[in-house]
Amino acid sequence: MLIQVDCEIALAFPEPAAVVLMLNLHPSVSPRVRRAEQLSVEPSVPVAHYRDVHGNHCSRVFMPAGRAVFRHAAVVEDVGFPDPQDWTAYHHRVQDLPDDTLLFLLPSRYCEVDSELKETAWAMFGHLPAGWPLVRTICDFVHGHIRFDYLQARANRTALESFRERVGVCRDFTHLAVTLCRCLNVPARYCAGYLGDIGVPIDTAPMDFSAWFEVYLGGRWYAFDARHNVPRIGRVLMACGRDAADVALTTAFGVNRLESFRVGTVELPAFAPGGA
Repeated sequence: MLIQVDCEIALAFPEPAAVVLMLNLHPSVSPRVRRAEQLSVEPSVPVAHYRDVHGNHCSRVFMPAGRAVFRHAAVVEDVGFPDPQDWTAYHHRVQDLPDDTLLFLLPSRYCEVDSELKETAWAMFGHLPAGWPLVRTICDFVHGHIRFDYLQARANRTALESFRERVGVCRDFTHLAVTLCRCLNVPARYCAGYLGDIGVPIDTAPMDFSAWFEVYLGGRWYAFDARHNVPRIGRVLMACGRDAADVALTTAFGVNRLESFRVGTVELPAFAPGGA
């Protein structure tokens, strides 16, 4: 299966400003890219690239005052199967975890592991079998606890606030699930990327980037999605980190206004130009 992904974001800058972009695909996706990624910036300015501490592909630009448009596009090959499920994936003891997973047990800006949620998590889920069944039950709880509502979106809502307010968007589902997992000593990291309506009914609402999370079980990272709460086909990872603060797709160091925003995914026929 070939999936074309693309986005366009337009911002207005009253003054020149530096901008960090995280619009490229995550380096782990590179082996599956079948049409080279294209990142364009309008007006044309020099673009510098680097990897952040989480291994994400980032770009730096300095934009003049006025309207700026950032575009990204690529074609990615996907196996066409839903997210892998492994009910036997075991729960590592903390002392046995790889060093690079320990960061994803700690509190972060939107995931208050050191709050009342720790006691709540152990009271609600501490009696359950460790491993996959535990994470699955957390997803079921978050999916039923939070009501999805774009009109109630708030950029600074934390996991604890999501738990109390019981409303939000995909990032809020993800922050709460990540936090509950970390409270129970399951490494969990926040993921952002493209997720089209492949294998599910078409959503008529305008598409947005999607947030899900990964947990470290049985020696590897597995994708979970408390928002949709079913295995999905065609996730295309752009960035991962401790929470949404680590994976902002555009970060402008100056005053700016969003003028337009478009995200798209299209399943292509296998013989499409640029296909394998």
